[in-house]
Amino acid sequence: MRVERTRLDGLLVLVPEVHADERGFFSRTFDDRTAAEAGIDPRSFVQDSQSRSRQGVVRGLHGRGGTGEAKLVRCARGAVLDVVVDARPGSPTFGHWVSHRLDDVEMRHLFIPAGFLHGHQTLTAEADVCYRIDAEHAPEDDLAVHHLDPELAVVWPEPITVVSERDRAAGSWAHLVSRLGG
Repeated sequence: MRVERTRLDGLLVLVPEVHADERGFFSRTFDDRTAAEAGIDPRSFVQDSQSRSRQGVVRGLHGRGGTGEAKLVRCARGAVLDVVVDARPGSPTFGHWVSHRLDDVEMRHLFIPAGFLHGHQTLTAEADVCYRIDAEHAPEDDLAVHHLDPELAVVWPEPITVVSERDRAAGSWAHLVSRLGG
């Protein structure tokens, strides 16, 4: 497994080796030594979660206030466009976003440190996204920005088919910035 840096400081792409043959494939989905060498404490993860979504579904943009939460995200089945927004006041890339295709072919993972918003759109008929999270869920610290916020201008590649009521009601980037003091 190798680690690639991104233009958002702290956001990492972990690229595993996928060994394919006539049976299918084998891939290590986590390696604590590689994680530690990249600055990720492999013992910090306290929850594993999984979502399944249909094509066009958008989940996010979500984050966590307070001390935040770090996530290790991968797509175990299908493909998603994963979007990460820097919501760390004082960061030189505050308000910038990047996207990465995560799929069940290349098996890339994103390490998303605390202080970022995260969301994804399903690109295939169905997709399963797996999350390793370093903090227990604390609903009172939930942050959300509307997925179509004009100031962020995230480009979703597919027509958006379904969004949760919570995500439809999410506030603006400007509102979050004022809340964060950024």
